[in-house]
Amino acid sequence: MAHSGKDPLPPLRAALSPRLYYGWVVVGVVFTAMLLASGIRTLPGPLMVPLEREFGWDRASISMAVSANLLLFGLVGPWVGRLMDTRGPRTMLLLGLTLSALSVLAVPVIGQIWQLWLLWGVGVGIGLGGSTGVIVAAVASRWFTRRRGLVVGILSAAMSAGQFVFLPLVMGIIVFSGWRTAVFLIGGAVLLVALPLVAVLMRDNPSDVGQTIEGADADAQGRPAWQALPAVHRNVSAFRTTDFWLLSASYFVCGFTTLGLIGTHLIPHAIDHGFPEAATATIMGLMGFMNFVGTTGAGWLSDRCDKRKLLGAIYGLRGLSLLALPFIGDIPTLGVFAVVYGLDWIATVPPTVSLCADLYGKERVGNVYGWVFLSHQVGAAAAAYAGGIAHEVLGGYGLAFFGAGLLAIIAMGLALRVSKPVARPTAEMAGATA
Repeated sequence: MAHSGKDPLPPLRAALSPRLYYGWVVVGVVFTAMLLASGIRTLPGPLMVPLEREFGWDRASISMAVSANLLLFGLVGPWVGRLMDTRGPRTMLLLGLTLSALSVLAVPVIGQIWQLWLLWGVGVGIGLGGSTGVIVAAVASRWFTRRRGLVVGILSAAMSAGQFVFLPLVMGIIVFSGWRTAVFLIGGAVLLVALPLVAVLMRDNPSDVGQTIEGADADAQGRPAWQALPAVHRNVSAFRTTDFWLLSASYFVCGFTTLGLIGTHLIPHAIDHGFPEAATATIMGLMGFMNFVGTTGAGWLSDRCDKRKLLGAIYGLRGLSLLALPFIGDIPTLGVFAVVYGLDWIATVPPTVSLCADLYGKERVGNVYGWVFLSHQVGAAAAAYAGGIAHEVLGGYGLAFFGAGLLAIIAMGLALRVSKPVARPTAEMAGATA
């Protein structure tokens, strides 16, 4: 029997089905692509001091490139999320990875600060935003229902695993071979490994391989189970709901206290305080490993407990660790910080994505999460630049870290005020059941 046009991989599907759900293949592909792309995201911290030494640029100017990168990363999110909802994530992933890799590979030939702003701030920012920004929500919601939180945790942990793998590697390469070699290797890995993998194996929907969404058992009317349990705000514009603004405000703090501040300025802070570069790289790798554990665990817990309380606990733990950071003056204590803070670095993603899906519906999660994610990146961009300014004006980062800790405590309260999703059947379903 001839296979239909919707099944582009008939031999592979026949070999895998029914033993393996193809959604797990997609998860593996996206995980690998995000793992390699996260190598790009680890570069700003290790490159800050080498660029400062070689070109004489001040830290605020270098931070401007990082700030623009983070801001554009978020600005493209809503539009990329909408395209992923309507066109599928595969095309956007391919385009974003290509732009990111080519921009990164051009960085070693720069000689002026505006070139760094253009390549890193614009090229890499838009490229990563178009590929890794909202891909997690799109893939998890298209392929999974019962295990959606776990999948979000696994895919989000790819960024943590990338930090664990690439930060010590990049720091080591910079010390022994220079920063240009490190940049070439990271960009080449994305171009030569991630792109072919996505092009060959990535698929947008279960129907593309003759399968149905995991966990969506049909009811008596033939409708998927998720349709029988409507979202709290299914027919309401997200911008008109308090929950959207609570999630956005808390995610602003998330970006401020992670990518923007710690991701950009913790390594320069450690070097300023005389910590050896090798020890600092090891500490950052430990943080990445703990982040992998924390994010995966948060995904697992998102399927089993109140997501609002989980999110609040994560922000609370982060706030306490940041309040302690200005007082840390030795490697062992910094290692303790890495363990505690690492557990919640990206652990906010699974409960936030799951809440977006529960509150606004699977079919709108890409677009809604895209706007929430924009708030995250605005916070990250603000912190990246503010951290550089704080260093230039105050001579250090202590006040910035302390302020970030207070913001995280506020975010804990915001998360706890989000509406609790209620699984309730529609009137139509109730009538059908009766």
